[in-house]
Amino acid sequence: MSLPLHLRNIHLPLGDQRTGRLYGKDVLSVAQFTRDDLEYIFGVAEAMRNMVAHIGTFDLLKGKILVNLFYEPSTRTSSSFAAAMERLGGSVIQINDVKYSSVAKGESLPDTIRTLESYADVTVLRHPETGSAAIAAQYGRKPIINAGDGTGEHPTQALLDLFTIREELGTIDGLTVTMLGDLKYGRTVHSLAKLLTLFEVRLNYVSPGILRMPAALVAQLEAKGRRQAQYDSLEPVMAETDVLYVTRVQKERFEDLNEYEAVKGAFVITPEIMQQLRPKMALMHPLPRVGEIAPEVDNDPRAAYFRQMEYGLYVRMALLAMVLGKA
Repeated sequence: MSLPLHLRNIHLPLGDQRTGRLYGKDVLSVAQFTRDDLEYIFGVAEAMRNMVAHIGTFDLLKGKILVNLFYEPSTRTSSSFAAAMERLGGSVIQINDVKYSSVAKGESLPDTIRTLESYADVTVLRHPETGSAAIAAQYGRKPIINAGDGTGEHPTQALLDLFTIREELGTIDGLTVTMLGDLKYGRTVHSLAKLLTLFEVRLNYVSPGILRMPAALVAQLEAKGRRQAQYDSLEPVMAETDVLYVTRVQKERFEDLNEYEAVKGAFVITPEIMQQLRPKMALMHPLPRVGEIAPEVDNDPRAAYFRQMEYGLYVRMALLAMVLGKA
């Protein structure tokens, strides 16, 4: 592919890079990444952003096929991976509703993975059971990318979240990140908190008592020397918060719906609350939101959640290119 003159200084290797740090590897957990890995991924993501802005689509992954295998509903993760693959010139096999597939006949996850990778080069998997991505990787021969496994991890979301913080605030070290909402079941906050241990940050957790960050995870982060604090109100940490990461209360994770009803509206970010936050900060949300952020907040320049979704496209383009040996 020949690039226009104004893009030839973009540092994105086009062609086989089969000795790259992610080539042929699975993306299962944030634990597999070093800080150097993140810098490399984010550098490729920046290049992808420039390429999309100036060209739109290109043929870096022409001839490659992605299977998007989603056992749970998804809008952003599923469509952003599909868009990322198509922006890179590849093709997508989309399986959004497994009840219309052989899974409904009782097919096991290992058999489904081994079947679908016969047709494709990489599989993106979302599954309701924690650890399912690792099981898929155990049986698969080709790269598996974890798009969320139950209440476990969501590593690509954590990567795009970290990229968002860097893009919005220019740095990560030295920040105070406040996570608010469903911290018990929220795999996005679990992965992001783990990834943030690679940086010098302070973590605040704000949630109802029954939705606190899991104690085991808090202990894991404490062992790495990170400062953490738990609160049941946002007020004590408003003045110090650089990043406010809001999550919805996930109805689908509750066995007792009465418990869900009791906490679903515990926190709502309004324009009045935004007035009490720092002039320079980032308000983030992995979406979908279900009342946690008032629509009137959307026009606030600090509201980064829709930009956050766009950043996710570039990060996922980078990951696909890297695992398939093209960057």
